[in-house]
Amino acid sequence: MIILKTRKELDVMREAGRVLAGVLTRLRDMAATDVTTGELDAEADRMISGAGGVATFRGQGGLVAHAPSYPAATCISINEQVIHGIPSDRVIRDGDLLSIDCGVTLKNLIADSAVSFVVGDPPPGTVDLMDTTRQSLEDGIAAAVPGARLGDVSFAVQSRIMTTDFGIVREFCGHGVGRNLHEDPPIPNYGRPGTGPELRPGMTLAIEPMVTLGSPAVKVLDDGWTVVTSDGRQAAHFEHTIAITDGPAEVLTRRVDEV
Repeated sequence: MIILKTRKELDVMREAGRVLAGVLTRLRDMAATDVTTGELDAEADRMISGAGGVATFRGQGGLVAHAPSYPAATCISINEQVIHGIPSDRVIRDGDLLSIDCGVTLKNLIADSAVSFVVGDPPPGTVDLMDTTRQSLEDGIAAAVPGARLGDVSFAVQSRIMTTDFGIVREFCGHGVGRNLHEDPPIPNYGRPGTGPELRPGMTLAIEPMVTLGSPAVKVLDDGWTVVTSDGRQAAHFEHTIAITDGPAEVLTRRVDEV
């Protein structure tokens, strides 16, 4: 069931989105060689709690039955890690591609967003990979207008990526978000236009293309969380929480530097 949000709920989600945008901006600015992913996660925790929020990801159930609940405020995935990389004492190195995903819960409502960037000098192909992934997200957002179908959004994301040699991860997708981290509807990063549920004002969606430099095949590591590319090549991940309105979609997690 797709949950339509009230005006009051959307106001809270906007506030959560502003907090989250600030967190991701700070972590991107803080990321540097010799900084650990654990240090970035600790800063996210500090900022979220300081804003009166809760780190949404901590305590979420695992991808497989034996996995422990998620232990951190953020997912920090490096290079071949696509999503759900667990922060640790891993040191960031020059040329690393970081994808940072984070959720903020404020007054029981959730915003979810992710950003990818390179620390230092990017390896060949990495900038194009990130640009394609980021633009595919913007294409999906532009397609998310009232009266459109969910398949129109998925197709818009897919169309950008299909003009390249990059791979579209199919095993994981976007989702509804708000009262829960993962709500209906699932939002694949590929699809057919004119199919799926009709978009209506009050829907809140997390669109999140995950794109690989090589093969789109992925696997889950033994920790039950970390998803990596099967061929060991890099992946990028961008995500925004949006609200369907009477006109263009409203991005609730837009960072200041994106405006």
